[in-house]
Amino acid sequence: MTGFIGTVAFVFLLLQSPSPVRHAFYEVFLHGHIAAAALALGAVWVHLKDRPQQFMLYGVLALWVMERTMRLARLLIRNVGKGGTKADVEVLPGDALRVTVRMARPWNFRPGQHAYLYIPSVGLWTNHPFSIAWSEEEEDPSMQSSMADDKGLPMNRQDILEHNRTNMSFIIRRRTGFTDKLFQKANLTAAGRFSTTAFVEGPYGGENLSSYGTVMLWAAGIGITHQVPHVRDIVAGYANGTVATRRLTLVWIIQSPEHLEWIRTWMTQILSMPRRREILKILLFVTRPRSTKEIHSPSSSVQMFPGRPNVQSLVDQEMQEGIGAACVSTCGTGGLADELRRAVRNRQTTWNVDFREESFSW
Repeated sequence: MTGFIGTVAFVFLLLQSPSPVRHAFYEVFLHGHIAAAALALGAVWVHLKDRPQQFMLYGVLALWVMERTMRLARLLIRNVGKGGTKADVEVLPGDALRVTVRMARPWNFRPGQHAYLYIPSVGLWTNHPFSIAWSEEEEDPSMQSSMADDKGLPMNRQDILEHNRTNMSFIIRRRTGFTDKLFQKANLTAAGRFSTTAFVEGPYGGENLSSYGTVMLWAAGIGITHQVPHVRDIVAGYANGTVATRRLTLVWIIQSPEHLEWIRTWMTQILSMPRRREILKILLFVTRPRSTKEIHSPSSSVQMFPGRPNVQSLVDQEMQEGIGAACVSTCGTGGLADELRRAVRNRQTTWNVDFREESFSW
């Protein structure tokens, strides 16, 4: 009987593992996965009672305990002390939230990374993965009056960095479960925002696109959170002469112009960066504009269009005008990823181009 129970538990783990299931029912997946894994392990333990193979499960338990211990230790080191990690949650247009986390300790961030976000006042002990849309350092207010050591000498650069705090921002689209609870809690306040204690685990992932001569970044909706850090990193590297990229194009597909508010503050900073006009072009496609008056191009390097883009045409144009090896990166819907993959595959025999996909699902 215990063998049958263990088999059922393992089959359940297999059936709930595909990406569409995890994406559609993340919290159900998370709790169900933990419960099924514990049930499977317990059933196998009883099934192997008084058999020598039972001792093999000690290795499984040891690996699990070690992994959990390391994650817990990393979580505490990152978030405990110096007042702890705090999160400011703010409602944005288009059923979205901006969560800005002030880390207890400095954090080294690279474009393309994601982190697990814990907000106990909303989700108790559950964690949820989100792409890090923006990161910057600020001076710890508690240390502003102590910029000298005990002897009155100015602190060196390393000392100052240790007193900095890392601010990280996430843009979160309202869905169900945790994100809906978070949105409702912020929306019920008069100012549409609130502050709370948070914990951040990570960072994980990350990728470097600086070796490509031509980079084309595509995003649909909230997928822009993955691409904005790449834009800032490449533009800064171009101005400093530390990247190979000579042509950078960002294509963002949104349903309404109000979605521009999600990243307006950060894009304003990027558009004011040195030598930005020499490398960066931004193409915005609004699929559901309320009127044609909403569609206007601020400049030749930032253009807005109604409707959906012709994916193959834009990729072809970029490759023809590009310099060196090219990369086409996307973070968006499965349909957009399929179109881009097809467009790149159609031209791979002609151009040296790579395709990279960052999926919404988890």
